Amino acid sequence: MGTHDTDTDPLPTPATRAGRDGLDAILANPGRSVIALDFDGTLAPIVADPEQARAHPDAVPALARLAPKVASVAVVTGRPADVAVRHGGFAGVPGLEHLTVLGHYGAERWDAVSGEVTAPPPHPGVAAVRAELPGFLDRAGAWQGTWIEEKGRAVAVHTRRATDPQAAFEALRAPLTDLATRHGLIVEPGRLVLELRPPGMDKGVALLDHVRETAATAVLYAGDDLGDLPAFAAVEKLRSDGVPGVLVCSGSDEVTELRERADLVVEGPEGVVGLLRALADQISPSGV
Repeated sequence: MGTHDTDTDPLPTPATRAGRDGLDAILANPGRSVIALDFDGTLAPIVADPEQARAHPDAVPALARLAPKVASVAVVTGRPADVAVRHGGFAGVPGLEHLTVLGHYGAERWDAVSGEVTAPPPHPGVAAVRAELPGFLDRAGAWQGTWIEEKGRAVAVHTRRATDPQAAFEALRAPLTDLATRHGLIVEPGRLVLELRPPGMDKGVALLDHVRETAATAVLYAGDDLGDLPAFAAVEKLRSDGVPGVLVCSGSDEVTELRERADLVVEGPEGVVGLLRALADQISPSGV
């Protein structure tokens, strides 16, 4: 896994029976299968500044090989859809006509076919929190290195650059939850980030809606962070409803919950890219 030779990526075997059944179902009927992927930490390596995050250089070529062979490839992300499209390099790529980006946990949608983003009006609580947050952080102790990321329909507080990132994260979690609640929002914890966003937006809801919309008979979801747990739960629900699925963890020692629930663990974005290439090979072997 992770080699750049497209002929040598072996298709890994999931560790669980449910995962193996899900993979078999995708291979048996790829045209009715959805391949869904988180962006940061899954298609793009985690970096200190999210504005510098870019898809793994081999991600788009791998997706372009796989996408024409399946019902849909969906990138499910907390980022604004247009930001994920820009940072992923997804626009105007031959082979990615079946790509959909579900941004802001599904509140925004970008389809490669139209190249347009559709979205409902923003939640008023986000603007209120955005205005209050800088002074709030100052009063909370002005955690040096803590900074605010503007996400359009959400706002996030990062502690990765703080002197003690985990201590800053833990100290801010309760007060930020109080602030979010006051404005009708919720807090979504992640890898040294606390995101304040409207309720009812999560990757599980977005994934279920997309799978049902495409009438898929099998699904694979790959993620790396706590925000991906709802999508994992959605795949587990689909399984209970008779739709086989595969849960993939883009390996991280920072989020053990995901690793423990996954059918298959790969080594970060490099491993995810290798998995996508291997799937493309298996669905339509070279020369066929």
